[in-house]
Amino acid sequence: MKIVVNIDVMLAKRKMSVTELANRVGITMANISILKNQKARAIKFDTLAKICKALDCQPGDILEFDPEDDEKK
Repeated sequence: MKIVVNIDVMLAKRKMSVTELANRVGITMANISILKNQKARAIKFDTLAKICKALDCQPGDILEFDPEDDEKK
């Protein structure tokens, strides 16, 4: 089981760069990249809320549950 972070999809839909999102949210580009590249182990609700506000979306637009991830390995 895995939570997939679809920030790249929302960035494309909003025609926003990683740099712009990082600036709006107040976190580093490196941390946005960690989320974007599926390397994050956790995210604070506060950060998730700021990302949702910046991208004008809901958490479900960014986070996706993949129940079959274990079977892919």
